[in-house]
Amino acid sequence: MSRPEVDAEVVDARGLRCPLPVIRLAARAKGLGPGTLVTVLSTDPAVRYDVPAWARMRGHEMVSDEETDGTWSLTVRLR
Repeated sequence: MSRPEVDAEVVDARGLRCPLPVIRLAARAKGLGPGTLVTVLSTDPAVRYDVPAWARMRGHEMVSDEETDGTWSLTVRLR
């Protein structure tokens, strides 16, 4: 199973379809400070495109992405 980065805030969006994982990510990121890591866990393959696009549009940094047994784990560093 994919695991979040150490000390990352976690958004567990497994079982949810686009656009809900990104909506949940955006909601969780509100109020968090620069440098905070947020990891999204999702079973929707579209998340591997949606999360990096969201991060790019908002000026955040993609830290990692991996897929294990059908679960994507994508980590963003907030700016």
